[in-house]
Amino acid sequence: MYRFFVEPEQVGEKEITITGSDVNHIKNVLRMKPEETILISSGESLEYTCYIRELKEEEIIAHIMYVQESGYELLSRLYLFQGLPKSDKMELIIQKAVELGVHEIIPVASKRAVVKLDARKEEKKRTRWQAISESAAKQSKRMYVPEVRKVMSFSQAVEYAGQLDVVLVPYELAKGMGETREIIGKIKKGQSVGIFIGPEGGFEEAEVELAVEKANAKAITLGKRILRTETAGLTVLSILMFTLEEE
Repeated sequence: MYRFFVEPEQVGEKEITITGSDVNHIKNVLRMKPEETILISSGESLEYTCYIRELKEEEIIAHIMYVQESGYELLSRLYLFQGLPKSDKMELIIQKAVELGVHEIIPVASKRAVVKLDARKEEKKRTRWQAISESAAKQSKRMYVPEVRKVMSFSQAVEYAGQLDVVLVPYELAKGMGETREIIGKIKKGQSVGIFIGPEGGFEEAEVELAVEKANAKAITLGKRILRTETAGLTVLSILMFTLEEE
């Protein structure tokens, strides 16, 4: 069953109004007809099962059949601070991170990041990245579309992460799987968790030290093998999803 997202103000007592690009997608791509059933989320914990009542030129009216609480989302909010990678790796990272339950993705311009985006390129990239997030959210039955934020400098990212309960920095110089297991094992369901992932060249030691000092980050190891930037974040998210998922 197809899923669509709306803003809370689009939800009425008995009907939901769908607008924007989804109108064309429903009418001309999916070629859906009145009476067909769809799922709608307004970014809250409720899932609306509806049937299409009317297909208009610029909006679609869906009648609410029933509403139910959804348990698709993690209690913990996971924030991926991703060092800007080369080529189109960010697209893969966003898609899989959304599937794994990430709450927000924050692109980070760290010192060793080769990619440099000016304002025009960044806005074009963000539009593309946000569309990928929405598509992945629909596919994986998320209740909302995770936001891909504007690119932050490393210091800005650390300041933003300072408000989170737990901050993890996988770092190739960190040692001790036992300590890493202990750190992850102490994370409680409902706590917010930030994950800092370096670009292809990794983080500079000074950056890790700044994260530890300013955001109380914990440097952890992911094992003896060196993981690519597009693998490391997804590895941590997978571990946290398994650890923090509700019964």
